[in-house]
Amino acid sequence: MDIFRDPLVFAAVCALLGLFIGSFLNVVIHRLPVMMEREWQAEAASLRGEEAIETPRFNLATPRSRCPHCGHPIGALENIPVVSYLLLRGRCRHCSGPISARYPLIELLCAALSGVAAFHFGFGVAAAGALVFIWAMIALCFIDLDTQLLPDSITLPLLWLGLLLNLGGTYTDLPSAVIGAAAGYLSLWSVFWLFKLATGKEGMGYGDFKLLAAIGAWLGWQVLPLTILLSSLVGAVVGIALIVLRQHGREIPIPFGPYLGAAGLLALFWGAPLTAAYLGML
Repeated sequence: MDIFRDPLVFAAVCALLGLFIGSFLNVVIHRLPVMMEREWQAEAASLRGEEAIETPRFNLATPRSRCPHCGHPIGALENIPVVSYLLLRGRCRHCSGPISARYPLIELLCAALSGVAAFHFGFGVAAAGALVFIWAMIALCFIDLDTQLLPDSITLPLLWLGLLLNLGGTYTDLPSAVIGAAAGYLSLWSVFWLFKLATGKEGMGYGDFKLLAAIGAWLGWQVLPLTILLSSLVGAVVGIALIVLRQHGREIPIPFGPYLGAAGLLALFWGAPLTAAYLGML
């Protein structure tokens, strides 16, 4: 195991692992919302006293990935992260239909952030936890972009894992983590209700509360003001730009999760110096 204590070797191994995890995250991003929708439909049918409609088994492992254009099952050699996309020139081997460039981009993003986390934290529990945090944030950000959903099956385990890791002070002390979880949830919950009382509209979803609570549980309450500020500023700039460019209607909600996730990742790596710089500007 001593070889993994070399920063460059450890970073390279984690980056390679990140490539394959990124490939799996592509599956999670696509399938988890579908699984949730099917579960909701089954629960609704049960409440109405109807028999559930039998559907083919669908989860993260079954059925095999297929081309969305022709249904061609994707074999192992066609599913090598990034490499297969390049060799196939971004097209299905069977029907030549285009393959979205987002798949290799997510794989590369996951690999890059995994490598940076390994180099930043070094071999140990902090790096292992950071990898899980990064992978969860990537999945949550892209699911929210696609569906405006932040699944409890990711946010809640992430919250509890952050508290457990901080029992030993991995990223912050336990009191700061507990306060961070509570403050993260209640801060956005308060904004939600103030906005709703003032306008009669819902400005964000409950998943955003849980995501910020998870960030607070991992990194402590001290990073929450900066996280909220960064995510709000970036979200406002992007939202205004989309409206000005007429690529997004004023009435269409913009998911907030990706901006929270991006701010959380910045806080994971540079929370302390960024917070100190922010407080110094006040």
